[in-house]
Amino acid sequence: MPLHPPHRDPVQTLQEDREAIVLADRLGFHDAFVGEHLTDRCENVTNSFIFLASLIHATKTIKLATGTSNLSQSHPVVIAAQAAMFDHLAKGRFIFGISPGALSSDAEALGILAEDRNKMLAEAIDVILAIWERDPPYDIDFPGNRYKVTTSKTHVPEIGRGVMYKPYQKPRPEIVGTVVAPHSKGVIAMGERDFHPLSANFLLPHWLTSHWENYAEGRRRAGKTPDPAEWRIARTIFVADDDKVAERYARKDAASPYRFYWTQLREKMMRAKRHVIFKMHETEDDAAVTVERLLDELVLCGTVNKVVDQLLALRERSGEFGEIVYAGMDWVDPKLAKRSMELMAEEVMPKVNQAIGVQPAKSLREAASR
Repeated sequence: MPLHPPHRDPVQTLQEDREAIVLADRLGFHDAFVGEHLTDRCENVTNSFIFLASLIHATKTIKLATGTSNLSQSHPVVIAAQAAMFDHLAKGRFIFGISPGALSSDAEALGILAEDRNKMLAEAIDVILAIWERDPPYDIDFPGNRYKVTTSKTHVPEIGRGVMYKPYQKPRPEIVGTVVAPHSKGVIAMGERDFHPLSANFLLPHWLTSHWENYAEGRRRAGKTPDPAEWRIARTIFVADDDKVAERYARKDAASPYRFYWTQLREKMMRAKRHVIFKMHETEDDAAVTVERLLDELVLCGTVNKVVDQLLALRERSGEFGEIVYAGMDWVDPKLAKRSMELMAEEVMPKVNQAIGVQPAKSLREAASR
């Protein structure tokens, strides 16, 4: 989720975000999720496909993931074609992250503020998958679905007209859905359809188990055994060589990128009436949702061993999961930001995986989120 102070030049912040993913690739991070918004001055990426395409040849092994592609904001024919092409360009180093698109100002600008964007997401993904599964001239007309797709009037098979890409990966790329709300019913549907959940870093940790419980229920409904390896959890993490530096940069400084991030997120969630994610229980008074609480509860920080302990405590609380997603911040201090990523990859994660007693091939993966 690229989030930068509004005074910063997008030319600089876009390059900074690219540099973070290039570094993550060099350090062996597993995947990189990049968000997108159209109408937020602080969020500089307006189209995650365009941004990620600039990284295909600058990286070697990291999987490039939309984090997410907002399916309410474009016709599913457009997204199906773009995602399939990207998969070919990346030769399968692609994860298709999806969501409805939560930013209200985006919806207003597009004239869909009054629409049920969750319903639009469900309708769009049905059409995208149908395009990838079927052959032209297509006949996609699901009952109650606003999107109807056919090329029957213009299909000329001998010259390839009226034909759409299928993805490079067979039968399709991994599909990941970001989950924010506690007890989200959408996670049940993810489990039923073999989409994989990514629990947002916004969520207080005691809500995380509700995501796993619902995903597991969906997998069982589909006749499958729930696999914790399919569940990602995002957290805000800062690792430093010195505990005082870690505490200052992650929580105390007025210029801390973490303080800026959580001040922004608190304001946005409060305005959207979605701030239950920051509460200990649904009826807790709004006054309890302070920036200090968010910094204390949602920023894992310290030297290597402290962060290892915090990650192991998180796993003890949430249950097993397959990947920790390291949420990217603005680089107020590039040296500290890069050092944190290095320590995360080279020291924290090996110690975490050793502590949970898994082989490297099955280790708790780490991902970068921008």
